[in-house]
Amino acid sequence: MNAPLPLAINRRHFLNRFGMGLGGMALADMLATSAFAAPTLDTGVLGRPHFAPKAKRVIYLFMSGGPSQLDLFDYKPVLNQRHGEQLPDSVRGGQRLTGMSGNQSSIPLVGSPFKFAQHGKGGAWVSELLPHTARIADDACFVRSMFTEAINHGPGVTFMQTGTQIAGRPSIGAWLSYGLGQENANLPSFVVMITKGKGGQPLGSHLWGSGFLPTRHQGVQFRAAKDPVLYLGNPDGVSADSRRMMLDRLRELHEHQLTGTPDVEIQSRVDNYEMAFRMQTSIPDVTDISNESPATLDAYGPDVKTPGSFAANCLQARRLAERGVRFIQLYHQDWDHHNGLPGALPRLCKETDQPAAALVSDLKARGLLDDTLVVWGGEFGRTNYCQGKISANFGRDHHPRCFTAWMAGGGIKAGTTFGETDEFGYNIVSDGVHIHDFHTTMLHLLGIDHERLTYKFQGRRYRLTDVHGKLVMGLLG
Repeated sequence: MNAPLPLAINRRHFLNRFGMGLGGMALADMLATSAFAAPTLDTGVLGRPHFAPKAKRVIYLFMSGGPSQLDLFDYKPVLNQRHGEQLPDSVRGGQRLTGMSGNQSSIPLVGSPFKFAQHGKGGAWVSELLPHTARIADDACFVRSMFTEAINHGPGVTFMQTGTQIAGRPSIGAWLSYGLGQENANLPSFVVMITKGKGGQPLGSHLWGSGFLPTRHQGVQFRAAKDPVLYLGNPDGVSADSRRMMLDRLRELHEHQLTGTPDVEIQSRVDNYEMAFRMQTSIPDVTDISNESPATLDAYGPDVKTPGSFAANCLQARRLAERGVRFIQLYHQDWDHHNGLPGALPRLCKETDQPAAALVSDLKARGLLDDTLVVWGGEFGRTNYCQGKISANFGRDHHPRCFTAWMAGGGIKAGTTFGETDEFGYNIVSDGVHIHDFHTTMLHLLGIDHERLTYKFQGRRYRLTDVHGKLVMGLLG
């Protein structure tokens, strides 16, 4: 006779006990075979890219808060010529403003206090605040026509990182891990680093989460501490042999659980434990920079030996890239300059300019830039008008209608500027690049057709670009 059903039975147990019993047994056998064998390299759900990739990995330098494109990349002399005049209604076109400046009785244009010059063979305009970035102009493509619907930080950052303004979907790195798997079985395919000690808008783990994808694809955060990864080391008195024996017994328990409850998350749990065990030896090696040459350390700037600094994280990103980590995400906060921009922006640029440029040059010198895509940018831009009254300590409000990002390596058309905004820097006049288009192009460079990397969840097939996205051919080298 069948055992009596429990009073409360969830959907998973129901399907396993009834109509899908044989399928559940088959799945359990499949998972048991793959999960508990000797560690093998995860090749991802695709097995291999849809077509020959230009890039194998991504380093994403995310400037959280919305850097001012008008003071860094998008040179608009007319704003200096008409400084203090009202934003023309014909330019605004009735578009909504944020609640922080929408109730201003005056919306005065404000020019940049910083000088601009053209650099590289393509003549890219770069602010005096970014002299090191200016020197890699021939390696980069400056995309001045990015745009988004998000007007506030939370939805804006989430949109850039997950393809939707609503938290809970898989992040870019999780999608790549799911689709392409690992290049190195001893390191996670997706690593996250956040500059230590920065303020500004908070960053939540949903930005590097796996959403509805198996949890083994979520980003692993490296911290500026003695133990870069939480809970990785063995407690005092626990040897590596003891940890191995414990994991073996735990594996057997999970195998027993899997027999009755086929669930991919059980496999993910075992995978995470096994990865953590292998990382006990791989992480100390990758985080030890003692073998870096003085010239390399000098190139990244004076902060490179300060754990958790942006410079240290950029050097760490290069070390992870050369060891095969698929997606490396760096966050640098505090770009939200509603006031105090003339003083704050130079400080932020000093923290990030030299390390970001050094990363590109370092990758290039090591032959890694050709197949590593480096991305720099924030969640939106800043307005061409002043928030509040014009003063020496002015600031700019959020502006989603146009902003700038740059990309280097990995098949990008180097030494170019793509897209154009109007003379006021308020609207795009040619070659607009929506976030979905940006993601589509990133995936394409990695050999992925964005419409074919999907995951079925709650009856619907999802993808990073949702039902949108077009390839931006002008960005391809």
